[in-house]
Amino acid sequence: MRTRALAATSVLSALVAAALGYAAIRSADVAREAAPVWTPPAETVPMGESVGVFYEIFVRSFRDSDGDGIGDLNGVTASLDYLADLGVRGIWLMPIQPAASYHGYDVTDYYGIHPDYGTMEDFRRLVAEAHRRGIRVILDLVLNHTSDKHPWFREAAEGSDNPRRDWYVWAEDQGIEPTEPGPWGQKVWHRIGGSFYLGVFWEKMPDLNPDNPEVRAEWIRIGQFWLKLGVDGFRLDAAKHIYENFRSSVGDRLTTEKNTAWWREFRRGLDEVNPNAYLVGEVWDSPAVIGPYLNGAFDSAFNFELANRLVGTARAERASTVVESLSKVLAYYSSQSGGRFVDAPFLTNHDQNRVMSELGGRVGRAKIAASLLLTMPGNPFLYYGEELGMRGTKPDERIREPMPWSEDGRSDGDTRWEPALNRTPGVSVEKQRNDPDSLLNHYRKMIALRNREPLLQNGGIARFPLAGDGVLGYVRFRGDDRLLVVHNLTGLPQRVDLWTGGRLPFRKIAFASEKGARLSRGRELELPPYATVLMR
Repeated sequence: MRTRALAATSVLSALVAAALGYAAIRSADVAREAAPVWTPPAETVPMGESVGVFYEIFVRSFRDSDGDGIGDLNGVTASLDYLADLGVRGIWLMPIQPAASYHGYDVTDYYGIHPDYGTMEDFRRLVAEAHRRGIRVILDLVLNHTSDKHPWFREAAEGSDNPRRDWYVWAEDQGIEPTEPGPWGQKVWHRIGGSFYLGVFWEKMPDLNPDNPEVRAEWIRIGQFWLKLGVDGFRLDAAKHIYENFRSSVGDRLTTEKNTAWWREFRRGLDEVNPNAYLVGEVWDSPAVIGPYLNGAFDSAFNFELANRLVGTARAERASTVVESLSKVLAYYSSQSGGRFVDAPFLTNHDQNRVMSELGGRVGRAKIAASLLLTMPGNPFLYYGEELGMRGTKPDERIREPMPWSEDGRSDGDTRWEPALNRTPGVSVEKQRNDPDSLLNHYRKMIALRNREPLLQNGGIARFPLAGDGVLGYVRFRGDDRLLVVHNLTGLPQRVDLWTGGRLPFRKIAFASEKGARLSRGRELELPPYATVLMR
């Protein structure tokens, strides 16, 4: 939920888009220039095993079960069959604890359920029903800060002699001048009484003090509490901000070392309850900063760099160096983690413009973006409504609108806590469920393919050279088993020559996302618009 990182990410997205360009794609003739000779990829870099596709849910917007217009846990439970049919193997619930704001990232009680969402019994039922369907449940865990309405902070603010005082960060206790700005020039020190406390993200979100061992022990107790209730892991919010360097927006080595040491401590605490708990971190930074977090702390970290490249490639309808870049990053993460990490690719999340808006509302582009994502290594993450083509651009409320179960938004399950200003005709479960050409059914098809094809879940990835800007090819491989993935990124039919010299390594179409794909003369692959083909 990091608003301060958005400006930097928007700049990066713009640079990626500019680099990719918007040049017109040429027509569907066989490319005349020769493709480079293809060399079989080296052995797969060691990586952990994928557990499947995850689906991010903002409970408030997802599904209402009691008619009050607010999404709730029983609504999520009622939607598990929809999610199982979609093919997801895990759900990530955005914060469900009591909180002061609608989004839940300013917690007031780490051990409770937000009254708008239901009861602890409702939560237990949700977890049990999800597990019965083979769906894991991970929770958003916000440890960096609390709400200023949290009882801990209210006690801490009573005075310097209060036992909770050192649970938060105070300027005078740190010897810091409270007028000193944060790394982005923002105000981070906020007055209460005669003191100033740290609130990097907002004055209503005071930062907890990780140098206090009581705080760290409490954080571990919180994680253990939810694991004992059956939770399968956590999405760790603002993971690189537990310890801060207030003078630079660039992650320095000492701060990173302190953060990674803490998260390893957290991992050891969770291992006492569930050594298989899945931890995916939000470290919105470069691979060089992310890598150390994968060494004994996190199983995964969200791949923001890849997300920008995938969306940029689909938007430009033009091949990019996404595969070459990803291969290098995966090798680095493997070396950092001892071969244990699992990548966490995604397109956009609750902090970013929705992918359909980024793609100009073009369903074909949305399909190819989904195909790119769902043929990447790791555990892909979807954002609720992405599979329908929900639209929305900042501010945050507009990218967290009600899930469109019905076409008119008036079914019993549709939420009404916030106006659905981006509702679009045809973008609903009701409209798309039985349409074989819908975006929803494209997601179903691609996830089903991924779930039955081991090479798409695990293994390496290497670029397969194809002539022409409008097509992108890569090989997913493990040992001697190889699978060629070819995407037509454009709205025009494409014909590509698969021969790169020597014996043709791929001779049979194993899957095609669109009708009309065929192999002619044993080497020329004909691709319908926005089609994805797998070959063996």
